[in-house]
Amino acid sequence: MRRDIAVLGRLITASAIVIGVGLMATGCAVTPVKMGAAAIVGDGRISIATLGAEVANLSQAAKQYPDVVNLTATEETQYTLTWLIRYQINDELALQQGITISTAQAQAALAQAYATAETAAEQQGLTNVTPTLVLAASGIPPDTAAEFGRYAAIANEYLKIANGGTVPTSSSDQTAAENKLNQAECQAAKALNILVNPQFGQLDYSQYLVVSAPSSVTRPQGPFTSPSPVATAPAC
Repeated sequence: MRRDIAVLGRLITASAIVIGVGLMATGCAVTPVKMGAAAIVGDGRISIATLGAEVANLSQAAKQYPDVVNLTATEETQYTLTWLIRYQINDELALQQGITISTAQAQAALAQAYATAETAAEQQGLTNVTPTLVLAASGIPPDTAAEFGRYAAIANEYLKIANGGTVPTSSSDQTAAENKLNQAECQAAKALNILVNPQFGQLDYSQYLVVSAPSSVTRPQGPFTSPSPVATAPAC
């Protein structure tokens, strides 16, 4: 199972959910992103209105599981924008690689992801794990479940192609196929020339994750811990 699908299982516990994206950047920064856009992806855009609606959907779902899903408002926004961008990256990958995904394939990939996450959650002592909980715990707005299924199905299909037409089973074959997938996703992201509105953060290309943009505010005196490096451009 590739990293983005397996993350559904890993993020099911509250301790793993919080990724430390920090405070949202201020909106005063100059941005090349068109007005009203949360991000520009290829020839299209993710509007602030769309982002807001999906954040509200994620927030509503998360509130149903306060003992498990503990996301700040900033994290809800950045996770949501992350997934909206990831969906488009994999759509571009499918276009570049000539991959066609049927509704049945997307549904099967979604069901597989749910099953993997449910098993992982039960091993951690959680019960009554629902699809909504699985998605919310991974920062995915539940009303984008069909899009996530397509995203996962594209990745699964590419892994088969990278492994000569069959699902990789050995760890070495899985690693080799995932490395090829990483490169293909990088090429897809590069072709899309993604721009994130600094109001919502910046895209870390090492994980295709929206994280906080550097603050222009003067740092106060005292000990300073350097944040983890952010890959601000595709490494391909």
